Amino acid sequence: MFDKTDQSIIIFVLASLLLILILITFIAIIFYRYQQKQNAYFKDIEALKIAHENAILQSQLEIQEQTFQHISREIHDNIGQKLTLAKLHLNTLNYSSVEETLQVVTDSVNIIGEAINDLSDLSHSMSSEMLLNNGLINALEFEVEQLQKTGLYQIQFSVNGNAVFLSAQTELVLFRIVQESVNNIIKHASATAIKLQLEYETGNLLLYIHDNGIGFNTDGKFSGTGLPNIKKRVALLNGRLDIESTKGNGTQITITIPINENDNTVYTATGR
Repeated sequence: MFDKTDQSIIIFVLASLLLILILITFIAIIFYRYQQKQNAYFKDIEALKIAHENAILQSQLEIQEQTFQHISREIHDNIGQKLTLAKLHLNTLNYSSVEETLQVVTDSVNIIGEAINDLSDLSHSMSSEMLLNNGLINALEFEVEQLQKTGLYQIQFSVNGNAVFLSAQTELVLFRIVQESVNNIIKHASATAIKLQLEYETGNLLLYIHDNGIGFNTDGKFSGTGLPNIKKRVALLNGRLDIESTKGNGTQITITIPINENDNTVYTATGR
């Protein structure tokens, strides 16, 4: 028989073992739940990564589609007409008059030269990636030049603050936001003036897009996909979208994008 001391020791040992077993079980449950949460977290991260990559890809495809549409219009409406006019001039040469013939040939050469310059511009616009490799500012300057050529809008573009390069994906999404906004102005605003402004602040990039068009009710429902697409892309960059518009007084869109300090390079005269 065990004496009381031995019984106390045995009870203490058994109680200790039981507590240790309970503790191990508790730790195992906590570890198992932690693993489950960690796996769910990584799955969510992977899903967000895939969604982000899909959104970037969608932006690239939309830019390419818009570029192809622009090229098609330019070839049909502009370059095609110039070449047709040059052909008409050359087909109506009056060989009996040397001076008149020289003038017609000179005019035809000038028209063909203009068509070649237009084709050169188109070749630059065929690759949005090439433009964006030179930075968002250069890409927007090129877009502004194309709008100015139409003669339909008074357009201003300005940059304030110390301009920096962002990641290629961020600049691609910002470029697409501007394209989408300008397309909305062209289609719906009946505007005659457009103002684009980039303002670089410490920690933030502000993008202002203003037009003097008819305006709209910002509380109403939108039938098109333009504004929802802009909202989606701003959210993709963890940014904020503010819209001020009243009917008859134009619209101003303000987009604030946080800048990752580890992803910045100051602009230089020769690029990145």
